[in-house]
Amino acid sequence: MSDDLKRQAAAMALSGIKPGLRLGLGTGSTAWHFVDLLGAKVAEGFDCVCVPTSEATARQAEALGIPLSNLETLNRLDITVDGADEIDPALNLIKGGGGALLREKIVAAASDVMIVIADGSKLVDTLGRFPLPIEVNRFGLGATQRTVAEVIAAHGAQGGLKLRETKDGAPFVTDGGHLILDAFFGRISQPEALSRDLLDIAGVVQHGLFIQMCEKAYVAMPDGVRTIQR
Repeated sequence: MSDDLKRQAAAMALSGIKPGLRLGLGTGSTAWHFVDLLGAKVAEGFDCVCVPTSEATARQAEALGIPLSNLETLNRLDITVDGADEIDPALNLIKGGGGALLREKIVAAASDVMIVIADGSKLVDTLGRFPLPIEVNRFGLGATQRTVAEVIAAHGAQGGLKLRETKDGAPFVTDGGHLILDAFFGRISQPEALSRDLLDIAGVVQHGLFIQMCEKAYVAMPDGVRTIQR
């Protein structure tokens, strides 16, 4: 059911995309459906140029014949369509479950509009149930991890901090060559303040809080797709 709902949300987002736009392509299981549906339209002659947020999305788009570019060539995008791990009532997000949060945030920030597609399980009253991904530099990991732990404790984290690993037990490495710390909050009461405090840490590259970046969300529920506007 969840996959069907994700595809419904992706189809609703795609229905509002006009030809000739510069698009950011998200990463993850829901964004995969959007890229797949877009590829079918491109095969029929739909005109667009896209910037992917990960190597995985780039491979998928290339295989479908979707024209790709980058933010050196296109320094501004019209719309980015991406998924989310959590969505609060103000359309603040937690993203990064797939490990692409840095590129996702760069592409979203370079876009006039960010649209999120998801199923209803991603809606929450308060962010924090999903572990917050924090992308960090490999250099000085121990010192960075200690400082991050102090910051999340000061912000009331109910759980700990864990270095993300692959299924083989090796550290998960992002497309940019960084590592990810997952912070288990339970509830994030002050996301703006937490964002500032994390970014003040020298070894932190970026985090998965997307605050006031999303303009619209298409959320697929069992009774249809719900549109949420900020």
